[in-house]
Amino acid sequence: MKIDKALEEQYEELGDEHIGSSADTPLRADAFDMSDDEKIEDIETHIYRVMETLGLNLTDDSLRGTPRRVAKMFVKEIFAGLHPERKPKASTFQNKYKYGEMLVEKNITVYSTCEHHLLPIVGRAHVAYISNGTVIGLSKMNRIVDYYAKRPQVQERMTMQIVQELQQALGTKDVACVVDAKHLCVNSRGIRDIESSTVTAEFGGKFKDAAVRREFLDYINLDTEF
Repeated sequence: MKIDKALEEQYEELGDEHIGSSADTPLRADAFDMSDDEKIEDIETHIYRVMETLGLNLTDDSLRGTPRRVAKMFVKEIFAGLHPERKPKASTFQNKYKYGEMLVEKNITVYSTCEHHLLPIVGRAHVAYISNGTVIGLSKMNRIVDYYAKRPQVQERMTMQIVQELQQALGTKDVACVVDAKHLCVNSRGIRDIESSTVTAEFGGKFKDAAVRREFLDYINLDTEF
């Protein structure tokens, strides 16, 4: 597919400006018509062509298996969160012990991929909720973050998706998420600023109140290293 110079400059500018198109991950209606194995076969062929076009010798022992490895990594690992069948089951329970304060799961590791340049996003997510009678297993919060991270992403969208998923699972609007991450599309190319990171936040329900939001942010800043 050939792109004229004006469109190429427009696409490049949009990528550098970190613009997202929707709160939902843009997926075609036929996104899951192909099986994982079929996708791996197809992607392997395209990765082979990319590497071949770059002039690499794909008969070399070090490179021979790269197209297959990359294809499997795309489908089974770094973009595995695209498939709805991989969504973690959000096991919830009745809040029998009547815990009514904020629950915070902090420093959840985030490995995602910028959808503009397909380069890594690496950072931490901090998630909180206030129970209205339902609680969720702690590890499920980490798994929900990981699920939405494992897809081509815009950090703003990912933050919103995490909150929306927990709101639905818990049956409450009182959910918040802050993500602090480095984008290698900024750190390793373009401006090449290795020190900067991007912070996004989504506050629902009671977390829109300044005092509640402040409490959440104070919890994030607690020194809990062991």
